[in-house]
Amino acid sequence: MKILRADFILICDEEFKIIENGAICFDKKILDIGFENDISKKYPDIQIRYMGENSVLMPGLINPHVHLEFSANRTSLEYGNFIPWLNSVIKNREYILQNSNSALIDSTLADMLHSGTTTLGQISSFGEDLESCLKTPQKVVYFNEILGSRPDTVDILFDNFRSRLHRSDDNRSETFIPAISIHSPYSTHPILAKNALDIARKNNYLVSTHFMESQAERDWLDGRGGEFVEFFNSLMPNAKPLSTAQEYLELFHDTSTLFTHCTKASSKELEIIKDIEGFIVHCPASNRLLNSGRLDIESIDKDMLCLGTDGLSSNISLNLWSEMRIALMMHFEKDLHKLATKLIKISTLNGAKALKLNNGTLEKNRDADIISIKLPDKPNFTKQLALDLILHTTNVDRVFINGKETV
Repeated sequence: MKILRADFILICDEEFKIIENGAICFDKKILDIGFENDISKKYPDIQIRYMGENSVLMPGLINPHVHLEFSANRTSLEYGNFIPWLNSVIKNREYILQNSNSALIDSTLADMLHSGTTTLGQISSFGEDLESCLKTPQKVVYFNEILGSRPDTVDILFDNFRSRLHRSDDNRSETFIPAISIHSPYSTHPILAKNALDIARKNNYLVSTHFMESQAERDWLDGRGGEFVEFFNSLMPNAKPLSTAQEYLELFHDTSTLFTHCTKASSKELEIIKDIEGFIVHCPASNRLLNSGRLDIESIDKDMLCLGTDGLSSNISLNLWSEMRIALMMHFEKDLHKLATKLIKISTLNGAKALKLNNGTLEKNRDADIISIKLPDKPNFTKQLALDLILHTTNVDRVFINGKETV
């Protein structure tokens, strides 16, 4: 058993409780938490380790949506609008994928770990990231992605998807959980989506999908044409939408699904996602770079919302503190302190709920995924602690995953 104490402990529970001069006792799981004086009396034979002046203990951060296979992108892709970006992805994909080798992905995961991300949802399109995800100390929910809209390639694409899924399943562990990703309604043939979702329901796989990320997608699925007409006609003459948005959502009944972006989702579509108990992953930096609009976070049930970075194909960082700062400034009309508290909660507690994991909050019997942070000065206002953390944190001092110190 270990005991850590800090000037402040953020439980990151529903009430967002904060313990001043607190301590936490744990091995692989959290055994006890409370004021330092009480914990020291209950466990007199265990040495208490102080995290230092101006220290904060809190749950590890959870990033439910990343694309590590595109980690080599820096200036190869065109930002400013979704379709030009998508065309640049297709044009430069081979170069980026070739340069996103194991060493770079290892380094990217290490950077995420140093910033306090102890759990991630990795969207894997090709499986080249598997070895890196297996050896990282972080918990990885590994979403094997399926996409392809041409009917004549359905069988080949599905066989490839099943092969990757089986390979990841062979490596399942307490820190590596295979899952399924359906790319999007505009890019995945309904036969592929339906077959993959049947597997998900039968075997209880978690599911992720991109949904309503751009106005181009909204126009295309609504039958109004838009920018996707030229894009698809260059690939398949006389192309038509594969489904409506609502038909696509109906495919996900009886699944546990994360819907990423949703900036152009209608209120009816958001209700459907709520009815099937889905989660929505907000990626503010990516949305801004691709001109996808701003998610109305107040219109979404507070228990449904998570925060993700997307990949370096549409972001400059996989650091969730940076993402929180961007969200803090993007949603400028919201109360500053309430928004800061919400951003930390959706980056911890809600992320764990979405990924069906036993972490994300410092409560008894939860996994001991804990990070320690030192603020530059002691906060004068406890109510401002969440805001202080977002404004002043880039990397963390200590990281524990399942009770084991990793940084």
